Amino acid sequence: MVGPVAFKDVHKEEDDRICPPEEYADIISTLPSFESSGLRVRLYQGVWLLDHVVPGIMALQRRHKPQLGDVVLASPPKSGTTWLKALSFAVMGRAAYPPSDADHPLRRLNPHQCVPFMDNLFSAGQEAKLDALPSPRLLHTHAHHSMLPPSIADCKIVFVCREPKDMLVSMWHFVRSSGSSDFPFSALFELACEGKNPYGPIWDHLLGYWSVSRATPERVLFLKYEEMLVDPVSTVRELARFLGVPFTSVEEAAGWPADIADMCSIDALRGLQANKTGNTGLFFKCSHQSFFRKGVAGDWVDHMTPEMARRIDAIVEEKLRGSGLTFTS
Repeated sequence: MVGPVAFKDVHKEEDDRICPPEEYADIISTLPSFESSGLRVRLYQGVWLLDHVVPGIMALQRRHKPQLGDVVLASPPKSGTTWLKALSFAVMGRAAYPPSDADHPLRRLNPHQCVPFMDNLFSAGQEAKLDALPSPRLLHTHAHHSMLPPSIADCKIVFVCREPKDMLVSMWHFVRSSGSSDFPFSALFELACEGKNPYGPIWDHLLGYWSVSRATPERVLFLKYEEMLVDPVSTVRELARFLGVPFTSVEEAAGWPADIADMCSIDALRGLQANKTGNTGLFFKCSHQSFFRKGVAGDWVDHMTPEMARRIDAIVEEKLRGSGLTFTS
């Protein structure tokens, strides 16, 4: 295994064409929906999705073509996705791109330009671009496990999640940076408590991947953002083992696990020119800078009242009760 190859290195030209699949329009028009502070969401298979994502998820379920060696990264929005993309790409691609390589894709591209977001590609009618990627492919989705097509059943899946309060704060900052500056945090908080935030309910998202990871740990690796922050080098080693490319004794002696962790740290990535300028995205243009805010645990204390924190904690605790999955605030 030599790959993966950075998506942007295969598709060098920008393509902003949006050609949503139209064959699902009649079905979509019947789905429950509502709008809050400019965000329109629809309920599809028990999940609240941004309006433009629904046809993409439906197309993904019906048309995704797996390739041997595919690895799927999954996450709720704003839960460590950018970091997981960087770490996974660096671990899987280290044979072709050693961490010391000055021309490493992660030193000249944003992590989201290296690992494609399937939901948006299918939503824009650009899923054919995935076929041009050589195996092994590294792909990403925000979809719940229950929504994944059977074609992904045999793929390795790495799921990362974040303490829900911090996830909501990060999501709010990201939405504001993407053009919805008048979107109040209280609105997003209420949606989350009702299970109606984008890709919500949060607890269903978590439990889906958690239960499968416990039943088949060889197929789904479940990571917590807060634990990754405590020991990123151990996370790098865990990723390598799970993906079937454990570090050799020579690589360990050369310090590659620590080198990869350092190269993919938020401070290192934030300082790169590729992440200081430019933007990415099809339906919303997101500045590369917007993916690198604080990257810490506990930032929710500056945005939530104690009453709000107790409320969301109580809801999540009740929903996760008996599963064995817990979070420490």
